[in-house]
Parts: sequence; C-alpha cells; structure tokens
Amino acid sequence: MALRNDAVVRVDNTVHLVSGSNTNWVIVRDGDSCTLIDTGYPGDRGAVLASLAALGLTPEGVSAVLVTHAHSDHIGAAEYLRTTFGTPVLMHEAEVPHARRDFLQQVSAKQVLAQAWRPGVLPWALHAIRAGGTAHTEIGDPRTFPAPGPLDLPGGPVPVHTPGHTQGHAAYYLPASGILVTGDALVTAHPTSRIAGPQLLPGMFHGDRARALASLSFLEPVPADVVLPGHGPAYRGSVKHAVDLARERS
Repeated sequence: MALRNDAVVRVDNTVHLVSGSNTNWVIVRDGDSCTLIDTGYPGDRGAVLASLAALGLTPEGVSAVLVTHAHSDHIGAAEYLRTTFGTPVLMHEAEVPHARRDFLQQVSAKQVLAQAWRPGVLPWALHAIRAGGTAHTEIGDPRTFPAPGPLDLPGGPVPVHTPGHTQGHAAYYLPASGILVTGDALVTAHPTSRIAGPQLLPGMFHGDRARALASLSFLEPVPADVVLPGHGPAYRGSVKHAVDLARERS
C-alpha cells in the first residue's frame, strides 16, 4: 500500500509518527540511523520503506525493529527487514514465543463475525484482509532486550511491560523527547470504536482485557507529555491524564 502524503507526522526533531493502513509505526532518528517501532500490516511494507526514504533514511540504517506486540498489523514488515538487511527484531521476552508463532493470541474470525453487526467492524475486517491481516506472519529470530533499562539504540528507548493486549506487550518511553509509544496498550482511535481520544481497544482485541486495563497503571507514572499510539493520532498531554481518560471510557 502506498504512503499517503500526510502520513508522516513530525513529533519533534528526531521522532516521527507514521500512519499506515489503520496502524501506526514510529521512526526515532539519530543521524543516518534510526529505531523503528512496529512495522504495520504485511501490506504496509512499501509504505514502511517509503516513510524511511521520506526522512532520508535507508533500510540499512535501521538499527533495530522494536515490537510492541506480535499481532500481524504491527510486525508486517519486520521479518522482511530481518532477512533482507539483517535488522535485529527486539521485544519483551514474554512476546518471543508469540512472535515465533508457537501460538497466536489474536482476535479470531469467529470473534469478528460475532461483532460484525457493530458499526465499523465489517469495514475494518475487510480492510484488514486486504492489508494482509490474515496472512501468516512470524519472526524467525525474535530477540529479547539485551538488558534491563534503556536500550542502546537511537532515542535510548526504555521498554515498559504492559501485558493484557498480549502477554508480552511493551510500550517504549523515549526520555530525551518526553514521548511514550504505547502500541495497543493505549490508543486514541480505531475504526471499530466510536470514541475519540485516549482509550482501550474494544474488548475482542485483547487477550486479557482486565489485565490490559490493569496495565494502564504501568504507563501512568511515565513522565512523558506526548503519547504515540498504535492506532489514532498523537495525544499531547500528560500520560496520567491520558490514562485517566482511558479508564473513564472503559
């Protein structure tokens, strides 16, 4: 799928939020190198490469792909980057077996069909199929973070384990920029939701919704004033306020 003209949004001098086909990824730049957080649907591969090129970057310059979680709409281009350019793909240790597809913790066709009467669900499902959401996606050599704390990558991202959406879901705090990349632990919009602003995804998308709600407490103390979600636009404001709004709407 092609990259839209307005898809790349500059958040600060080093961080860009990119909107693909209903899913975001984040580019954290340091000179000619970058950290890539998530990679969209399989059908977004061309858009991922185009977003790098739009910033004057190359695939060879991607120091690592950081995975928030291993759903097909977040790891679509990760294996291509790994096998073609040798890019390491890193994630929380609890997400590694999911990325290898030892099991699949993702909304099923049966669950989607049961909710097809709800506004937005059927159009979203058809779009997901076209974008490769039902294709087999896996990471052949998923790696865990080498050590606790900040990662030695552009932006110095700090993983924050937020289980619930999947058991190994992780957000990433960028301390130099005051930005928190939340993946699907906290979003600001989704085609199947009528709510705008900070929220949890609808229940069918979570492996354990109660745990996803509880994991908001792990985000709450992060001292960031910008939230970059896996779905929806950037949110500018304290993480605590975003978490409060998400709780109120859950």
